[in-house]
Amino acid sequence: MSALELAQSLIKIKSISPEDGGCFDLIEAELTPLGFQIEKIPELNCETLLAKYGDSGKVFCYLGHTDVVPSGPEDEWTSPPFEANIVEGELIGRGAADMKGSVAVFIESVKKFLADHPNPNFQIWVMLTSNEEGEPTDGKINTLMDALTDQNQFIDYCLVGEASSSDKVGDVLRVGRRGSLSGKLKLIGKQGHVAYPHKVLSPILEVGPIINELNQMIWDEGNEHFDPTSFQISNIDSGTGATNVVPGHLNMLFNFRFSPESSQESLKERLVQVLEKSKCSFEIDWTLNAQPYLTKKTELLSIIQTALKKINGKEAIVDNGGGTSDGRWVSPSGSEVIELGPRNQTIHKIDEKISLADLILLQEIYQQILVETNDHAS
Repeated sequence: MSALELAQSLIKIKSISPEDGGCFDLIEAELTPLGFQIEKIPELNCETLLAKYGDSGKVFCYLGHTDVVPSGPEDEWTSPPFEANIVEGELIGRGAADMKGSVAVFIESVKKFLADHPNPNFQIWVMLTSNEEGEPTDGKINTLMDALTDQNQFIDYCLVGEASSSDKVGDVLRVGRRGSLSGKLKLIGKQGHVAYPHKVLSPILEVGPIINELNQMIWDEGNEHFDPTSFQISNIDSGTGATNVVPGHLNMLFNFRFSPESSQESLKERLVQVLEKSKCSFEIDWTLNAQPYLTKKTELLSIIQTALKKINGKEAIVDNGGGTSDGRWVSPSGSEVIELGPRNQTIHKIDEKISLADLILLQEIYQQILVETNDHAS
């Protein structure tokens, strides 16, 4: 299959985290004839695919995922999210940019590279998970990474295919990511009749000043590599459904994306200080999704920038903003981890898409990165 055909086939699979839904079977069918050795490793409620080519030289690993976030209301899409239709030169579908298009393009790049270089000077790995978008409780690739470390198997260069680009494919690279700390807050008031305000304590009214103060708070200033820590609320729910009842509690989901200038401990402490000003009591369940990481080695960065100069005519800027990625599980071993993928304007949105021109450009970039890696290793 071509990159476009594979991308369409993958998008048609409704692989919402942590389900793969058969994506790995399609990918295995593409990689096995090239000579890749395939392993599928169970990780709690998900799975990881590890494909290896070659047995000597440095390890170049493409890291990606086949799972997607839910589509949202399907009737709001201009083209159904799991049909992978092409509309005016754009491939539309959930996962088109994040990141089934990238996965398909890398496989096409490997095919073309190996056709010209059947015995490269380095090893090529493809590592894919079915639960990058989902919850840590369903499993992440850290189990596999721990096993590889125990076996003294080390990834030298890790190219993460996340949608890092902004205005043009290849204009932005990420060599690190902020950490992610999530919380589930239960704000506890006192339920009762709305006509007797002296007998009730409304968590809805109490949460207003809390949100305002948290929104105005400067958590840190960031540093030369990272944007400042940010705080966001993703969901609030409360109420009994009746118009004459003050609810007894409110639930709120929130998240910090934090720079190394803050720690999970300092963020927890400062948020609790704000909550303690309320008349309500509270409970919080915390989840540390990721610690900040930063790649300081520059070999892979030099390889990628050289490839970008040849394909795009200029180097990319380095910007470590955005969300988390599975690069956080690879970085602690000392690997060079860099993210380069499609443009990110439509990821997680209605009508997620990638242009056919961008698929071609990304394939050229990925193939040139493999060529530069081979030259560097010779």
